[in-house]
Amino acid sequence: MNTDTIGLNAGSVWAALNEAEALGTKQLKKNAKVKTEKELYAALGWLAREGKIKFEESEDGKELIVSLVQNM
Repeated sequence: MNTDTIGLNAGSVWAALNEAEALGTKQLKKNAKVKTEKELYAALGWLAREGKIKFEESEDGKELIVSLVQNM
Protein backbone atom coordinates (compact mmCIF):
# COMPACT_ATOMS: atom_id res chain seq x y z
CA MET A 1 0.00 0.00 0.00
CA ASN A 2 1.30 3.45 -0.89
CA THR A 3 0.02 7.02 -0.62
CA ASP A 4 -1.53 6.87 -4.08
CA THR A 5 -3.62 3.84 -3.08
CA ILE A 6 -4.59 5.48 0.21
CA GLY A 7 -5.63 8.65 -1.61
CA LEU A 8 -7.73 6.71 -4.14
CA ASN A 9 -9.39 4.76 -1.34
CA ALA A 10 -10.04 8.00 0.55
CA GLY A 11 -11.87 9.31 -2.52
CA SER A 12 -13.96 6.13 -2.70
CA VAL A 13 -14.78 6.34 1.00
CA TRP A 14 -15.74 10.01 0.69
CA ALA A 15 -18.01 9.21 -2.28
CA ALA A 16 -19.71 6.37 -0.35
CA LEU A 17 -20.29 8.66 2.63
CA ASN A 18 -21.61 11.39 0.35
CA GLU A 19 -24.32 8.93 -0.79
CA ALA A 20 -25.37 8.05 2.78
CA GLU A 21 -25.95 10.02 5.95
CA ALA A 22 -23.66 7.78 8.01
CA LEU A 23 -22.24 4.28 7.68
CA GLY A 24 -20.71 1.70 9.95
CA THR A 25 -17.23 0.57 9.00
CA LYS A 26 -18.40 -2.80 7.65
CA GLN A 27 -20.96 -1.25 5.33
CA LEU A 28 -18.56 1.56 4.41
CA LYS A 29 -15.88 -0.94 3.38
CA LYS A 30 -18.42 -2.71 1.16
CA ASN A 31 -19.93 0.45 -0.36
CA ALA A 32 -16.54 2.04 -1.04
CA LYS A 33 -15.24 -1.24 -2.52
CA VAL A 34 -12.10 -1.09 -0.37
CA LYS A 35 -10.28 -4.44 -0.28
CA THR A 36 -9.07 -4.70 3.32
CA GLU A 37 -9.79 -3.20 6.72
CA LYS A 38 -6.23 -1.89 6.81
CA GLU A 39 -6.86 0.06 3.59
CA LEU A 40 -10.19 1.34 4.93
CA TYR A 41 -8.61 2.65 8.13
CA ALA A 42 -5.75 4.28 6.20
CA ALA A 43 -8.33 6.07 4.03
CA LEU A 44 -10.30 7.10 7.12
CA GLY A 45 -7.11 8.48 8.65
CA TRP A 46 -6.47 10.50 5.50
CA LEU A 47 -10.00 11.97 5.56
CA ALA A 48 -9.87 12.57 9.32
CA ARG A 49 -6.58 14.45 8.98
CA GLU A 50 -8.25 16.66 6.36
CA GLY A 51 -11.15 17.28 8.75
CA LYS A 52 -13.71 15.81 6.35
CA ILE A 53 -15.22 13.08 8.54
CA LYS A 54 -16.42 12.54 12.07
CA PHE A 55 -16.72 9.38 14.14
CA GLU A 56 -19.28 8.07 16.62
CA GLU A 57 -19.71 4.71 18.31
CA SER A 58 -22.80 2.65 17.62
CA GLU A 59 -25.29 2.41 20.47
CA ASP A 60 -23.99 -1.00 21.48
CA GLY A 61 -20.38 0.24 21.24
CA LYS A 62 -19.39 -2.52 18.82
CA GLU A 63 -18.97 -0.52 15.65
CA LEU A 64 -17.60 2.82 14.52
CA ILE A 65 -20.09 5.02 12.64
CA VAL A 66 -18.57 7.45 10.14
CA SER A 67 -20.15 10.50 8.53
CA LEU A 68 -19.05 13.53 6.58
CA VAL A 69 -18.50 16.82 8.37
CA GLN A 70 -21.10 19.29 7.14
CA ASN A 71 -19.52 22.60 6.08
CA MET A 72 -21.46 25.69 7.05
